[in-house]
Amino acid sequence: MQEKTKKKKGAGKIRPEQILPTLLIIIDLLAAVVCFAQKDVKRGVYWIAAAVLNVTVTF
Repeated sequence: MQEKTKKKKGAGKIRPEQILPTLLIIIDLLAAVVCFAQKDVKRGVYWIAAAVLNVTVTF
């Protein structure tokens, strides 16, 4: 007998109130990439920390 696993409704989908924070996280990470490309490590770490903070608050 095979057991069917039920997925939670909406699992893996972004809720409407998470769209803007997700965009902000992406922008933070892109800003970090730019800073690291310019060899500005302090600001790169700052933007990664900002993205991590947004992830913890949003999800």
